Amino acid sequence: MSALLTFAQNQNIMAIQVGQHAPDFTLFDTDKKEVSLSALRNKNVVLVFFPLAFTSVCTAELCALRDNISSYVALNAEVLGISVDSLFSLGKFKEEQNINFPLLSDFNKDVSTAYETIYESFAFGMKGVSKRSAFVIDKEGVVRYAEVLEDAGKVPDFDAIQAILNTL
Repeated sequence: MSALLTFAQNQNIMAIQVGQHAPDFTLFDTDKKEVSLSALRNKNVVLVFFPLAFTSVCTAELCALRDNISSYVALNAEVLGISVDSLFSLGKFKEEQNINFPLLSDFNKDVSTAYETIYESFAFGMKGVSKRSAFVIDKEGVVRYAEVLEDAGKVPDFDAIQAILNTL
């Protein structure tokens, strides 16, 4: 775990703000490979946190990203989906929905906590589920867009995300 992530977890830090450096992290993807934010320098990164695989809004959100992946690639952006689901359930979800970008398992909730994007209480008594949110991180690791939604029924503003990417 990175020192910055550890620091964020041990402090009562305000939500991630535009202009600050994004907390680094390393998570496993559905191919059981480690993916680190710091390894993606020289690319813009779109981090999309989502509550749970196989739910209707999450499926629609990730499929919208899937269907428009070429526009993100054209903007030199790497899209990463993050949830607290296990990498095994994310793998099945990715396969069934033909998701064409990495899905990362934050099963221990470290990254969701560091990014201040976690529901204390969610539907059906579940605790510690990632909030639906999106962050654009530039090539130097600086947050250029941050949107954390309290209403899990809504999706991030993908037009605003692409507009930010167009300026980077």
